[in-house]
Amino acid sequence: MGEKIPYKARNPGGGRKKLKPEYNAGKNLKEQMDAAVIRYKDGMTLQAIADALSLNPIKVRKLLITAGIYESDVAEMVQHTFNNYRETQGYKDAVFSTASALKLSRASVTSYLPYEKGVYFPKEAPVEKISVGAERQRRYRAVRKLRTEPTEEHLWEVVLLYSGVRFKTYSGLPFTYEIRKGRNGQYTKELWIDRRENSKSLAWSSVLLALNNIKEVGAVVDRPKALGDIRGVTYIYGMFYRFGLIDMPDKVNGKMKRAGRQM
Repeated sequence: MGEKIPYKARNPGGGRKKLKPEYNAGKNLKEQMDAAVIRYKDGMTLQAIADALSLNPIKVRKLLITAGIYESDVAEMVQHTFNNYRETQGYKDAVFSTASALKLSRASVTSYLPYEKGVYFPKEAPVEKISVGAERQRRYRAVRKLRTEPTEEHLWEVVLLYSGVRFKTYSGLPFTYEIRKGRNGQYTKELWIDRRENSKSLAWSSVLLALNNIKEVGAVVDRPKALGDIRGVTYIYGMFYRFGLIDMPDKVNGKMKRAGRQM
């Protein structure tokens, strides 16, 4: 036998060159998503957006789901079921399990899930620097932790992650909140509720008081006042429902159903 050819280490970055080095899937996806969002907010239908962007309406819907602005009962049901299976299964297995449970095709299930690929940042990165999909996963993990161990620390983490997200009150009125920073650059323990043209402050102490009045995580709470005679409790009730800390009577569930519990 002849001599063995000595091993030669590959240079870093070596290997086959990309056929299209300028191609960036994450960038292209974001550009399509931004274009779809602008048109959707202008009132265009999925079909009209698809025609304008030369895309399939199903892909347009998936882009809007990834952006977090498309809501439907089916999308909520698929994502909730998928996330439950995802706790113990890989992505493909969770898709298959969801399809079996809801009697849908796997293609239908994936069409209602946000895109997984894109630009991602570490979990400690600011929210404004992570993808929509990564942000939703971050919320999902934080909410799971809160439901398992409803402490002040875990609640504060969830409240920060949901700043700017739309909620609904007990009567079905939409609202959002923001948390501002003080001169020292730290968050103040105060939530500013945005209800149409007016903004109201909600003290963190009020939120904690309501948390302490929950007897059992996930139990039905008939009305906001059942959490206590607390200033701003109608907003706290809507937040706690979305976080999964409480449930509500069936008779009022429909008013808040479209807000859902998506992460």
